[in-house]
Amino acid sequence: MIAAQPHLFGKKVLITGASGFIGSHLCKYLGDREFEVHGISRNPQTSSSHSICWWQGNLEEISTVRTIVRNVSPNIIYHLASNVTGSRAIDFVLPTLHSNFVSTVNLLTACTEVGCDRIILAGSLEEPDLDLDTISLSSPYAAAKWASSAYAGMFHELYQTPMVIAKIFMVYGAEQNLRFLIPYVISSLLKGESPQVSSGKRPVDWIYIDDLMSGLLAIASVPGIEGQTIDLGSGTLTTVREVVERLCHLIDRQIQPAFGAIPDRPMERVRVADTTQAYAKLGWKAATSIEEGLKLTVEWYRNRLTSK
Repeated sequence: MIAAQPHLFGKKVLITGASGFIGSHLCKYLGDREFEVHGISRNPQTSSSHSICWWQGNLEEISTVRTIVRNVSPNIIYHLASNVTGSRAIDFVLPTLHSNFVSTVNLLTACTEVGCDRIILAGSLEEPDLDLDTISLSSPYAAAKWASSAYAGMFHELYQTPMVIAKIFMVYGAEQNLRFLIPYVISSLLKGESPQVSSGKRPVDWIYIDDLMSGLLAIASVPGIEGQTIDLGSGTLTTVREVVERLCHLIDRQIQPAFGAIPDRPMERVRVADTTQAYAKLGWKAATSIEEGLKLTVEWYRNRLTSK
């Protein structure tokens, strides 16, 4: 794990998507490490923690983004806000365009105008590499993320915007919404129900939430990495089927998951994080195995869901 560097103590951090799964964890993680944390959410937020200052706003509106960035004047910006969906449906083209792409361009613009030490953009394993000769975009979400990364590179080249892209692989852990695979399967099993899933053949690079937090801190801490894309993943592929079977083993071996009940999505990317590059650039690597991460996640949901 990476400790916060002394030169970062007390620095102002602005986190978009701060009420989401990754954002809420990052707010607490950085607040516990003496950062001055400012969070943006589209909806009003209240917090029992005095270490988080909440701002409400729609990042698709450039005037709103400019106002917040100027008022906060952050040293570090984490752009995590996103409409996360793997759906291929045409209904998601415009929502992902505005929520993922337009918001990113607005934030890059405001950041460049006001200035900051570093802006860290959340990339996705779903987007293809920018240097590929043939680009294959598998969903509206992937297209919006890819376009956002391309624009970030342009801002860095033209305006020296101090951006870094953190390409985040399949993150999981406590407090994730039940619509995502791992919490959905855990919830179903705890209720004694058979989870309805795809064939499970897809290999995925899974990263536990605590490891992601230390990786995101490392990206803010290490100098000289502006303009680069750094993978934050485990470097190990585990199929969806194996993850579901491990969860059954941890919770109830008698329940048989319904593999194939949901059709596989077309053009699913199979990509493993470049952990060698991440360690060389950041001195960071994921420390939690999939076995340990799933145990910790099941324990959290068991305590949460069975206590209601």
